[in-house]
Amino acid sequence: MEELLNNIKEFIESGNENLVKSRYNAAASDFFKSIVISCDYLIYKEMKILPKNHNERFSLLKKYFEDIYNKVSKLFEIYTRSYNLRILERDAKKIGEYAHEIYNNIKNKE
Repeated sequence: MEELLNNIKEFIESGNENLVKSRYNAAASDFFKSIVISCDYLIYKEMKILPKNHNERFSLLKKYFEDIYNKVSKLFEIYTRSYNLRILERDAKKIGEYAHEIYNNIKNKE
């Protein structure tokens, strides 16, 4: 579990650095990775399983963590746009805000 927390923190820090350097696609990617790991952490803590892929993760979130699922699925759309298109600063910040929020919620429950 500690490894997951360290990975979340590392991707958030990397996202913050990329945001400062105006690398919005890279920032979005890093922030979204931290969100995914945060979701995996929450799923593991509750169910003692780690999802193998996005499909399994989203299925578990939808069934057991509906509020998180609703937020993450919307951010996933922004994140996947970054594969082929340049995204805006506000999009990267939107993903970053939730990355920070979910990480802080985890830390406050520890």
